[in-house]
Formats: sequence, structure tokens, C-alpha cells
Amino acid sequence: MKKILLLLMALALLASCAPVLNKGLMREGTRNPSFQSLLDNPGMYKGKLFIMGGIIASTKITPEGSLIEALYVPVDSSGELKDKYGEQGRFLALLPKDKGMLDPMIYKKNRAITLAGTYMGTRTTKIDTTDVALPFFNIVQIYLWREEAYYAYPYSYYPYYGYPYYPYYYNYPFWWERPYNRFYGPPYWY
Repeated sequence: MKKILLLLMALALLASCAPVLNKGLMREGTRNPSFQSLLDNPGMYKGKLFIMGGIIASTKITPEGSLIEALYVPVDSSGELKDKYGEQGRFLALLPKDKGMLDPMIYKKNRAITLAGTYMGTRTTKIDTTDVALPFFNIVQIYLWREEAYYAYPYSYYPYYGYPYYPYYYNYPFWWERPYNRFYGPPYWY
């Protein structure tokens, strides 16, 4: 019984370390490029494969294909986002029309992505009223992260702290905050 339990734990650990993109792309691509060097020397990096993450600012369907404008987020060795604060700015990524379409209702604002993309140079776009040159990538593979959902459930420390119920917000994907707990708050009076 212990051997089976250890084997299941080992398999779960291995599955949790699997990259979100193709392993070959993860090995071949350079993770987390410096956007300043890409903008300064576009010819030096043209055609190279990069692995990066982003928070979508907008998705548009163009005659070329689906164009994503995203805020850059660094990724770790398995392709997971390290943090959600874009310090280096924005980038553009295009999925050519012949490879499919990225629906703007699914690939919408504030969704997180990890992508493998070939650097194609810079492209000028408008941010508010200013024209800005951004690094431009041709998407080889893209992974859309699950949308974070926040739930509220009422709780009260009625016997000690009084009545009404106060909402308690939590982020659903975490194991200690399951949806079936949403109507029972600490200290779980039954």
C-alpha cells in the first residue's frame, strides 16, 4: 500500500512539473528576452524563438491573422508566469490566418498567456494617442491560462462577534478554498 501511495505521489509530482508548451520548443527557445535589446538590435534577433508570458491588453482579428497586444510577464522553466507585473512593457504577437484564429471573446483583456514566438522585428502601434514601437512575434504555440474566479461566501462569528454575515472573498483555484466551502466560514458552526 505504501509503495502504491509513493508511486502516485511521484507521478503527481512529475505531472506538476510538465511544461505548458511543447518540450522541444521549451528547450529550443530563449526564455524572457530583454525587450530593450530587441528594440535596439532587431536585426540581430530576427528569426529567433523566444518563450514568454503576458497579460492580454487586446486581441484583434486582422487580415494577417489574430493579433494580440500583451503586457510582458517573465516565465519559469516550465512556462508558468513568475509574477503578474509587466516591468518591460508590451509586445505584439500574431497568429497567422492559416494557423487558425484566436477568438477575442476567449483571448480577452486581462487573461494570462504563455507563448513561443519567432521574433519578426518591431511594429508601430497606438497606445492611447501615442505611436509606440513594440517587439513583434509570430506565434508558434500559445497557452491560455485559466481565468481566475473570485467567490464570496457569508460567514459570521455569531456567538462571539454578533450577527450579520460578512462576505469573505477567496480565489477559487487554490486547494484550501474549494467552492463547496463557500457557505461555511470560520470557525464552521454546524
